[in-house]
Amino acid sequence: MSTPLLEVRNLVKQYPSATAVDGVSFSVPEGICFGLLGPNGAGKTTTVEIMEGILPPTAGEVRYRGEPLGARFREDAGILFQKTALQDHLTVRQSVALFRGLYTHGLDVDEVLRVCALEKLARRDARKLSGGQQQRLLLAIALVNDPAVLFLDEPTTGLDPQARRNFWELVESIKARRKTIILTTHYMEEAELLCDEIAIMDRGRIVAQGPPHRLLREHFAEVLLELPRAEFPEAARALPLQLIDSRDRVEITTHDLEATLRTLLEAHVPLTNLRVRPPNLEDLFLELTGKELRP
Repeated sequence: MSTPLLEVRNLVKQYPSATAVDGVSFSVPEGICFGLLGPNGAGKTTTVEIMEGILPPTAGEVRYRGEPLGARFREDAGILFQKTALQDHLTVRQSVALFRGLYTHGLDVDEVLRVCALEKLARRDARKLSGGQQQRLLLAIALVNDPAVLFLDEPTTGLDPQARRNFWELVESIKARRKTIILTTHYMEEAELLCDEIAIMDRGRIVAQGPPHRLLREHFAEVLLELPRAEFPEAARALPLQLIDSRDRVEITTHDLEATLRTLLEAHVPLTNLRVRPPNLEDLFLELTGKELRP
């Protein structure tokens, strides 16, 4: 077997009051988008910051192309942080050029602007960009060294739906260049669309890992039926159905849609507001990590 591009081995990060990462191990092959998901406090951000070389682990290690993180990794990695402060009074082109000058090798500034659809904004003051435009600029800065591995830390938080989808298209174009992407996100639709493989963390450990479609097959039936909780009679809970309770609705998972519908009709359950859909990554996330609000 070929050596993974990145390998996390028995990673532990302890603080005086808590263990943020508790024995996490996984590997990332070259050329895929790998998503690290989890609720607040799950340990995913700490894990990624150790992978990026920002935090030291308490125990365990991260290896890049079979070697401990070092100068080679720093030259080959690009990072789009969740929050980044840029130098004031610089244009978009000047901002990209500033960071390009920090590397011996990389992409031409004009090429980076083209890849991130920033050509028409090249002369604009970077402080006067919209949220979506600023994220494209930060992505351009992360790409200046033509990285082999690109870290995207919640890259579309706060963007409107149109800007988010435009950003997804940019990430897809980067994937097409055979780059390896490590993505953290709270948007399950984003992870399901972009990721070839995901790992879901909870309380410092990985609770599921694999391609999204395989994990969905392992945990759910073919379809989910949704009914408003107010329209689901209490007596219907005794029916031979696989029920999943949510705050405002009742979900039924089933392999046999016709038989389930017959059961509901025979029990006089109102179906006017019934919704039938395939399970998605958000269903899996909530199934594995729970529905309670995390601090």
